[in-house]
Amino acid sequence: MTRVWKWNRPVTVREVLEDLQQERSIAYTTVMTVLDNLHQKGWVRREAEGRAYRYEAVSTRAAYAAALMNDAWSQSDNPAAALVAFFGMMSEEQRQALRDAVRIVQGPETPEAPGPRQQEAAQEEAREAREAPEGEAPEAREEENPGSAPEADGR
Repeated sequence: MTRVWKWNRPVTVREVLEDLQQERSIAYTTVMTVLDNLHQKGWVRREAEGRAYRYEAVSTRAAYAAALMNDAWSQSDNPAAALVAFFGMMSEEQRQALRDAVRIVQGPETPEAPGPRQQEAAQEEAREAREAPEGEAPEAREEENPGSAPEADGR
Protein backbone atom coordinates (compact mmCIF):
# COMPACT_ATOMS: atom_id res chain seq x y z
CA MET A 1 0.00 0.00 0.00
CA THR A 2 2.87 2.36 0.74
CA ARG A 3 3.94 2.30 -2.91
CA VAL A 4 0.40 2.81 -4.20
CA TRP A 5 -0.08 5.77 -1.83
CA LYS A 6 3.34 7.14 -2.77
CA TRP A 7 2.46 7.33 -6.47
CA ASN A 8 -0.95 8.88 -5.71
CA ARG A 9 -2.36 7.70 -9.03
CA PRO A 10 -3.34 4.39 -10.63
CA VAL A 11 -0.24 2.20 -11.03
CA THR A 12 0.62 -1.02 -12.82
CA VAL A 13 2.34 -4.05 -11.35
CA ARG A 14 5.36 -3.21 -13.54
CA GLU A 15 5.63 0.33 -12.09
CA VAL A 16 5.47 -0.93 -8.51
CA LEU A 17 7.95 -3.70 -9.36
CA GLU A 18 10.47 -1.26 -10.85
CA ASP A 19 10.07 1.03 -7.84
CA LEU A 20 10.66 -1.82 -5.39
CA GLN A 21 13.61 -3.20 -7.38
CA GLN A 22 15.55 -0.01 -6.65
CA GLU A 23 15.82 -1.28 -3.07
CA ARG A 24 15.75 -5.06 -3.37
CA SER A 25 15.27 -8.00 -5.67
CA ILE A 26 11.64 -9.02 -6.00
CA ALA A 27 9.66 -11.08 -8.51
CA TYR A 28 6.93 -9.69 -10.75
CA THR A 29 4.57 -12.44 -9.59
CA THR A 30 5.10 -11.46 -5.95
CA VAL A 31 4.05 -7.86 -6.62
CA MET A 32 1.13 -9.07 -8.75
CA THR A 33 -0.06 -11.41 -5.97
CA VAL A 34 0.17 -8.70 -3.31
CA LEU A 35 -1.77 -6.20 -5.43
CA ASP A 36 -4.38 -8.85 -6.23
CA ASN A 37 -4.72 -9.64 -2.50
CA LEU A 38 -5.13 -5.93 -1.74
CA HIS A 39 -7.83 -5.78 -4.41
CA GLN A 40 -9.67 -8.79 -2.97
CA LYS A 41 -9.56 -7.20 0.50
CA GLY A 42 -10.99 -3.95 -0.85
CA TRP A 43 -7.90 -1.82 -0.27
CA VAL A 44 -7.38 -1.02 -3.95
CA ARG A 45 -9.61 -0.90 -6.99
CA ARG A 46 -8.34 -1.92 -10.38
CA GLU A 47 -9.17 -1.15 -13.96
CA ALA A 48 -8.13 -3.21 -16.95
CA GLU A 49 -5.67 -1.56 -19.30
CA GLY A 50 -4.86 -3.89 -22.16
CA ARG A 51 -3.63 -7.14 -20.66
CA ALA A 52 -2.70 -5.50 -17.36
CA TYR A 53 -4.50 -3.73 -14.54
CA ARG A 54 -4.00 -0.29 -13.05
CA TYR A 55 -4.42 -0.30 -9.26
CA GLU A 56 -5.55 2.69 -7.21
CA ALA A 57 -5.94 3.10 -3.44
CA VAL A 58 -9.54 3.12 -2.23
CA SER A 59 -8.74 5.52 0.62
CA THR A 60 -5.94 7.86 1.56
CA ARG A 61 -3.13 6.94 3.89
CA ALA A 62 -4.48 9.51 6.37
CA ALA A 63 -7.93 7.87 6.34
CA TYR A 64 -6.30 4.47 6.88
CA ALA A 65 -4.27 5.78 9.83
CA ALA A 66 -7.38 7.40 11.31
CA ALA A 67 -9.31 4.12 11.01
CA LEU A 68 -6.48 2.25 12.75
CA MET A 69 -6.37 4.77 15.60
CA ASN A 70 -10.16 4.70 15.96
CA ASP A 71 -10.19 0.90 15.99
CA ALA A 72 -7.44 0.69 18.62
CA TRP A 73 -9.08 3.36 20.78
CA SER A 74 -12.55 1.79 20.58
CA GLN A 75 -11.20 -1.60 21.67
CA SER A 76 -9.66 -0.21 24.84
CA ASP A 77 -11.36 -1.02 28.15
CA ASN A 78 -10.43 2.50 29.29
CA PRO A 79 -10.48 4.85 26.27
CA ALA A 80 -9.56 7.94 28.31
CA ALA A 81 -6.46 6.24 29.71
CA ALA A 82 -5.54 5.01 26.24
CA LEU A 83 -5.75 8.57 24.91
CA VAL A 84 -3.66 9.95 27.78
CA ALA A 85 -1.00 7.30 27.16
CA PHE A 86 -1.09 7.99 23.42
CA PHE A 87 -0.77 11.77 23.89
CA GLY A 88 2.11 11.14 26.29
CA MET A 89 4.01 9.38 23.50
CA MET A 90 3.62 12.32 21.11
CA SER A 91 6.30 14.85 20.31
CA GLU A 92 5.54 18.53 20.83
CA GLU A 93 5.12 18.89 17.07
CA GLN A 94 2.55 16.07 17.05
CA ARG A 95 0.67 17.60 19.98
CA GLN A 96 0.54 20.93 18.11
CA ALA A 97 -0.83 19.14 15.04
CA LEU A 98 -3.44 17.56 17.32
CA ARG A 99 -4.41 20.98 18.72
CA ASP A 100 -4.68 22.32 15.17
CA ALA A 101 -6.87 19.39 14.15
CA VAL A 102 -9.18 19.82 17.16
CA ARG A 103 -9.48 23.52 16.39
CA ILE A 104 -10.46 22.74 12.79
CA VAL A 105 -13.02 20.13 13.84
CA GLN A 106 -14.52 22.29 16.60
CA GLY A 107 -14.51 25.49 14.60
CA PRO A 108 -14.56 28.93 16.19
CA GLU A 109 -15.79 29.37 19.74
CA THR A 110 -18.46 31.84 18.57
CA PRO A 111 -22.03 30.58 18.26
CA GLU A 112 -22.02 31.17 14.49
CA ALA A 113 -21.12 28.20 12.32
CA PRO A 114 -18.00 28.82 10.24
CA GLY A 115 -18.50 29.44 6.58
CA PRO A 116 -16.46 27.66 3.90
CA ARG A 117 -13.89 30.50 3.81
CA GLN A 118 -13.30 30.34 7.56
CA GLN A 119 -12.90 26.55 7.42
CA GLU A 120 -10.49 26.87 4.50
CA ALA A 121 -8.50 29.55 6.34
CA ALA A 122 -8.27 27.38 9.47
CA GLN A 123 -7.12 24.39 7.43
CA GLU A 124 -4.50 26.51 5.66
CA GLU A 125 -3.30 27.88 9.02
CA ALA A 126 -2.96 24.35 10.39
CA ARG A 127 -1.11 23.21 7.26
CA GLU A 128 1.31 26.15 7.51
CA ALA A 129 1.88 25.42 11.20
CA ARG A 130 2.82 21.83 10.41
CA GLU A 131 5.05 22.80 7.47
CA ALA A 132 6.97 25.57 9.26
CA PRO A 133 10.69 24.85 9.67
CA GLU A 134 11.46 23.00 12.88
CA GLY A 135 12.39 25.33 15.69
CA GLU A 136 10.60 28.34 14.21
CA ALA A 137 8.70 30.15 16.91
CA PRO A 138 4.91 30.30 16.55
CA GLU A 139 5.15 34.10 16.92
CA ALA A 140 7.24 34.25 13.75
CA ARG A 141 4.52 32.42 11.85
CA GLU A 142 1.86 34.80 13.20
CA GLU A 143 3.82 37.82 11.95
CA GLU A 144 3.59 36.43 8.43
CA ASN A 145 -0.21 36.47 8.75
CA PRO A 146 -0.99 39.79 10.47
CA GLY A 147 -4.75 39.39 9.93
CA SER A 148 -4.99 36.36 12.23
CA ALA A 149 -6.32 36.90 15.72
CA PRO A 150 -4.33 35.64 18.72
CA GLU A 151 -5.66 32.52 20.30
CA ALA A 152 -7.27 32.43 23.73
CA ASP A 153 -4.14 30.98 25.31
CA GLY A 154 -2.03 33.95 24.13
CA ARG A 155 -0.25 32.33 21.19
